[in-house]
Amino acid sequence: MIEIFIDGASAGNPGPSGAGVFIKTQGDVHRFSFPLPHMTNHEAEYHALIKALEVCIDKGFKTVSCKTDSLLVEKAIDTRYVKNKLYAPLLEEAVQLIDQLDLFFIKWIPEKQNKTADVLARQAIVRS
Repeated sequence: MIEIFIDGASAGNPGPSGAGVFIKTQGDVHRFSFPLPHMTNHEAEYHALIKALEVCIDKGFKTVSCKTDSLLVEKAIDTRYVKNKLYAPLLEEAVQLIDQLDLFFIKWIPEKQNKTADVLARQAIVRS
């Protein structure tokens, strides 16, 4: 099983943003920092998940365990529902990607257990 850790960050809320993705496979690790445009922190969290899923699909990973420190994203994926309609297109995109995998789990973890993804997300923020 592939283990991914994701985090989104925003310099301001909203502001320039970034997504961090840390992937652990059997014996390998992959680190990704994705610059994102001006958006809220919650939007950046969704984009981190989407980027991670795109990487997993591109690499042919089929069984994925995802860890996030965003309760909002974890609950939205678990229920496949969002109250705030701003996030509906992001949820829909994530679900379409998840449905391409054989097995997908998502779990909330405390921020202190997500430091690597947090660092990657912050590194991706391009300030103008």
